[in-house]
Amino acid sequence: MKILVVEDEGNIRKVIKKILEINEFEVLEACDGAEAMDIFYSEKIDLVILDWMLPKINGIEVLKMIREESSLPVLMLTAKSQEDDEIEGLEVGANDYLKKPFSLKILITRVKKLLNLIGGSKKYGILEIDLNNHKVYIKGKNINISPKEFELLNYLILNSGIALSREKILADVWDFAYEGDYRTVDTHIKTLRKKIGPEHITTVRGIGYKFEVDKR
Repeated sequence: MKILVVEDEGNIRKVIKKILEINEFEVLEACDGAEAMDIFYSEKIDLVILDWMLPKINGIEVLKMIREESSLPVLMLTAKSQEDDEIEGLEVGANDYLKKPFSLKILITRVKKLLNLIGGSKKYGILEIDLNNHKVYIKGKNINISPKEFELLNYLILNSGIALSREKILADVWDFAYEGDYRTVDTHIKTLRKKIGPEHITTVRGIGYKFEVDKR
């Protein structure tokens, strides 16, 4: 798999590249936001490791541009320590967030966790998701599911265990240009629950919804 490392500090970038290559990933490098976008548009990337503070185009703006084109996993790196900064990165579309200084072992674990959600077949109790063919199975039985329902389910799984607001779900799954309202989310959640069972998607009062792994 091909990983784009966007980091303006050369020493950090080289260390990240080395540990990724040891773990048999192909690595592309960018030292600023403009170079990162050039590579993003010209190469097939599986995951981006993206520093927040970058020359030319900062990491948040790069992330916004990536999200306009792709839902590929993005791991944000930052020296920022404020909780609001972390929330901003996640709300814009980062899949995970790692504060500097960080352990290389943790970095690799986070990368592998994100890449494990791409392609192949994943099981969550009696629920099985075929990400390559966009199919869902319950106890081996194929469940009829629409493309948008599959996209919503995959999004919830990517954020498994995290309480997601209706606003965030609407923005990330339907994108910011969509003119619908929160009832769209509620309707799709209701339909999904009927198809895959109510135990997987729980309501978090005052917030929204959360995907739970059924242990059966």
